[in-house]
Amino acid sequence: MTTPSHAPVTTHRTRVAVVGGGPAGLMASHLLHRAGIDTVVVDHRTVHEIETTHRAGILETDSVRLLTETGVYGDGPQRVLTEGDRHGGIFLRFDGASHHLDFERLVGNSVWLYPQTEVFTDLHRARTRDGGNLHYGVSDVGVHDVTGSPRVLFTAADGSRHEVQAEVVVGADGSRSVCRDLVAGHQRWFREYPFAWFGILCEAPKSSPELIYNRSETGFALISQRTESVQRMYFQCDPAEEVGDWSDARIWDELQGRLAGRDGFELVEGPVISRSVLPFRSFVQTPMRHGRLVLAGDAAHTVPPTGAKGLNLALADVRVLAEVLTDALAKDDLDLLDEYTDRALARVWKAQHFSYWMTTMLHRSPGTEGFDDLRQLGELHSLVSSEAGSTYLAEGYTGWPTR
Repeated sequence: MTTPSHAPVTTHRTRVAVVGGGPAGLMASHLLHRAGIDTVVVDHRTVHEIETTHRAGILETDSVRLLTETGVYGDGPQRVLTEGDRHGGIFLRFDGASHHLDFERLVGNSVWLYPQTEVFTDLHRARTRDGGNLHYGVSDVGVHDVTGSPRVLFTAADGSRHEVQAEVVVGADGSRSVCRDLVAGHQRWFREYPFAWFGILCEAPKSSPELIYNRSETGFALISQRTESVQRMYFQCDPAEEVGDWSDARIWDELQGRLAGRDGFELVEGPVISRSVLPFRSFVQTPMRHGRLVLAGDAAHTVPPTGAKGLNLALADVRVLAEVLTDALAKDDLDLLDEYTDRALARVWKAQHFSYWMTTMLHRSPGTEGFDDLRQLGELHSLVSSEAGSTYLAEGYTGWPTR
């Protein structure tokens, strides 16, 4: 919506303006609220758009703690525990057989299958309950003067113009961030992958109680779950693949073929209700702070989804950020924000390595031949037959808990 330049502007004054109202931005706002710091949150998407966009759904141990131990649920049921599905491990499947990695035995931790849309819903309810100043469905977002007196300008869904004057701006606006380019002197690292994931939602019972990471001669497949009657599955494909070229029958033939083995395992099939192609890349930008602007989550880094790290990294970022930012504002010393980049990136690079390792271990790259295939199988056999190797994967997958 276009608004005349002479339209009146409503001014908001707050300590922290948060650009991006997804889980990372809302968790930052929630944690700062608990520390007595007021925030204003803006997002170009509507609440409905965020709640109906299917995203990854594996939460690490510390991500669950962050939801359950910081008052997100108030006095009500802790939905991540009552409605989430606790998984004590995963299956690695290769050479036509499945191998279970028991995380609880190996490292004493679990993960939770809990869709990102539900995390958003929980946090949005918490901020609404606590009187959060939230603006969704906005447009024309502009962030200005981040080294002086920061201002965030936007047009609300009703066409009115607003200006948020803040001491600090948090850029949590995802991989297409408008805040990212405002960081002067930044460095960026990329890794492009020569494949993508073809993802489906289907109406069917679960094919497995826990996730299956499958390596086959024709490529990778991931068998995940969503609910008792809706499941999420992926298979490796070309990034240029057209979803319209794939009928339900062709999709199931491909998935069944990749999971087939001497144990007779078969997927439970059902109507495909959604299909999409998910490209792969790794990205890191540093520093994550410039003047009075700090970045969090996908605005600063992305990982391939193989290691289930994206949402968890975003939540880990804002946990550290809230702690550092609270201290900096209390002491009126924003130079303390410098420690945020180093603390956040220490975990980011561990997650980048783990995601890269899981990806290259399980996917077939174009042009690979006998040596690469046999080396890959040798790595997988070594991993599942080694207590140390299995423990390393379990520790990384459950998220290197901080306590």
